[in-house]
Formats: sequence, structure tokens, C-alpha cells
Amino acid sequence: MVEMKTLDMREGAQGRRQQGEEITVGSLRARSYWMMVWVRLRRDPVSTVCGVILILIALASIFAPWLAPHDPYQTSVFKRLAPIGSPNYLLGADELGRDMLSRLLYGGRVSLFVGLFPVVGALLVGGTAGIAAGFVGGRTNMLIMRLMDVFYAFPSVLLAIAISGALGAGFFNVILSLTLILIPPIARVSESVTTQVRTYDFVEAARASGAGSWTIIRVHVLSNVLGPIFIYATSLMSFSIIVASGLSFLGLGVTPPTADWGLMLSTLRQSIWVNPYVAALPGAMIFITSLCFNLLSDGLRSAMDMRL
Repeated sequence: MVEMKTLDMREGAQGRRQQGEEITVGSLRARSYWMMVWVRLRRDPVSTVCGVILILIALASIFAPWLAPHDPYQTSVFKRLAPIGSPNYLLGADELGRDMLSRLLYGGRVSLFVGLFPVVGALLVGGTAGIAAGFVGGRTNMLIMRLMDVFYAFPSVLLAIAISGALGAGFFNVILSLTLILIPPIARVSESVTTQVRTYDFVEAARASGAGSWTIIRVHVLSNVLGPIFIYATSLMSFSIIVASGLSFLGLGVTPPTADWGLMLSTLRQSIWVNPYVAALPGAMIFITSLCFNLLSDGLRSAMDMRL
């Protein structure tokens, strides 16, 4: 009897030791994988240039109070629609005589925050729901995914317009509407990837060795599903910025006189025949930012695909 207990204790200790070694090996493999992704991403010139541009835009927006040459809300009748290159107005002035460079710097803070924060919120909510649905399966999967399918009955842009119209224009209402329309696609991608990873042999081996569900998710599932989910979320950032700017353009987003690229584009549309270059500046910033996010997402997808 004593020998059997001793043998059981040794087998239990050996199993715990093997599980700990498995976790350590899995962590080292994940760390080396992300280091390889970083190296391959740096060697991609397009992704590097886009990343540098996005970092510069973000830094310029963060330090806008120190970089802006004028008060972005100060109007001047004598400087209305001043052309690009005017004295003390490097990028001209808008229809109310406000400095365009200052408003673009301050507008980047609002546009980037409204475009990025909904993606982060949808990634946390939709990613968690999708991973839970894919790993548990059964009725839990059916309940979560059928709830997400309700949102697919409406086009995303029209749903965002409807939610913003019902809630009213405002900064936080735009963030809420964008978060709600981004949760279903992220949840669907998360559920699809998790369902595929759940059937892999190493997951079955970990379950057969006695590893708990949380350990399997944390060590085996997350390391294999976070990459595709993160890539897809990165591609949604440009979509979020464009939709947020479109809501502001329609009067359903940020309210005046807040500096926002979409709102600036809306107020300057009447001046396109008088000074088209100044009127096109907010649209150019939206185009450059969204294009850089799309190209960076493609670079991440290539860097994370070890088959290439």
C-alpha cells in the first residue's frame, strides 16, 4: 500500500514537472516566433515606411499643443481660405480663417482615437466571445454566434449611421456605434480560428495529459489564434477611421467646432471651388492614414505566415 502511494506521488510529481516543462517550451517557442515576425517585418520596406508614417502622425497628434503654430479655434476674417504657403499659415486657412496646420494636428488626435479605440474595444469583447465560442462549442457556440449573426443582417455602415442617428451626434456615441459594428466580424474570425486550432493534435495531447481548460487556452490556443485575430483587427483600423470620418462628414459624429478630419472635410466642401488644395488636405490625411494601416496589415500577414 505504501509503495503504491509512493508510486502515485512520483507519477503526479512527474506529470506536474512535464506540464511545467511544456509551458516553458511553449513560452520560448512563442517568444522566438514573435522575434522572427519582428525581424521579417523590419525587412519589408513597405511595412517599415508605413509604420514610420503612422508613428510620425501619432507623435504629431500627441504633441499637437507644442507643434501647432496657432490656436486651432481662433478665427480671422482677413485670413479666410488663405492659400498654402501664406505668411504664418504654412498650409493655409479654412473658411473661418483658422490655421489648417494647427487643425490638422489637433484633428489627428480625435480621428486616431475615434478610429483606434473602437477596434481595441471590439477586439477585447469580440475576441473573447469568439475564442470562448470556438473552444467550448455546442450550445455556447450556437448562442454566441447566432447573436452575432443578428448584426450581419444589416450593412456595417448603415448600422453605424442608424446607431449614431439614434444616439445623437457626439464623441462617445461615435465610439459606441463603431465598437458595436466591429464586434461581430472579430468574433466570427476568432471563433473560426479557435475551432480549427481546437482540433490540432497538440491540443488533444495537452488535454489527454491532464491540462486544464485555462492552461490549454493560455498556452496552446492563444499563441496560435492571436496572430490572425490581430492581423484582422489591424485591417479594421483603416475601416474604422474612414467610417468615423464619414459619420462626422454627415453630421453624426464629432460636433463642431472640434477639430476632426471628417468634420473639416465637411465644412470645407463648399470651398472646393475657391481653394481646392486647402479643402483637400483633411481628405489627404484620411487617405494616407487608412492606406498605411492597410499596407501595414498586409505586411503583418506576410510576416506571420511562416510558410512563406
